[in-house]
Amino acid sequence: MRQPVSHLAGSSFTHLVLAGYTLLSLFPLFLVLINAFKSRAGIFDAPLALPNGETFSTIGFEKVLGKAHFLGFFGNSLTVTVLSLVLILLFGAMAAWALSEYRFRGQRLILLFFAFGIMVPIRLGTVAILELMVKLELVNTLSALVLVYTAQGLPLAILILSEFIQQIPKELKEAARCDGVGEFTIFFQIILPLIRPAIATVAVFTMVPVWNDLWFPLILAPGEATQTITLGVQQFIGQYATDWNAVLASLSLAVLPVLVIYVFFSRQLIRGITAGAVK
Repeated sequence: MRQPVSHLAGSSFTHLVLAGYTLLSLFPLFLVLINAFKSRAGIFDAPLALPNGETFSTIGFEKVLGKAHFLGFFGNSLTVTVLSLVLILLFGAMAAWALSEYRFRGQRLILLFFAFGIMVPIRLGTVAILELMVKLELVNTLSALVLVYTAQGLPLAILILSEFIQQIPKELKEAARCDGVGEFTIFFQIILPLIRPAIATVAVFTMVPVWNDLWFPLILAPGEATQTITLGVQQFIGQYATDWNAVLASLSLAVLPVLVIYVFFSRQLIRGITAGAVK
């Protein structure tokens, strides 16, 4: 049966809008990548043109990888991001399981508390967080960043994961309990595999803000040994002159982990988003 003309027109318009939004979102990334492989003159003379024989240059990457402590900054960002993700996903899944599976006094208040954590930006508590880190002697350490990012990501992770856990049939869990399976075994061997799309969704949504954050690294870990990649890029930006070759090369290398994560988890991410849309 042929589809109505109005349906085809609506579908075509939707795809056109989505394609336009995709191009608009990818254009800044495309601009950074093509200019990262240009000379300084090529960047300013024709910023929208592709590199050619006259403008092609890798001087920015040579400066970043050779003269700067870029690999150290990259390692710091990777360490902070991975540890934060592990803690967020582990504690978030466990808290979501407890809030979804068990009934106890104050349960609704705890859920409201986590929802409040999503609505209120954590940056509003920067002064209090800095004072706490000073008292704990964690300033200029990666541990301070891991703790802050874990607290920042837990509310969203708990609410998303609890919504998915509630959709798991109770008969599956009750059957496991009847067979004598413990609660930890049910959680790690039954629940976690069933909510992998939700875990991938939380991981992607959590990783991007952590990897790209400049605020807390600047305040809590500005030392050279603890700088993250976003803070390390600032060394190429001066008050009177900016090394645009190095800046664009740094940004190009910094975006690679995000792209890799998306490539590997894109299917799980789409499944998680679409599943959450119909719950």
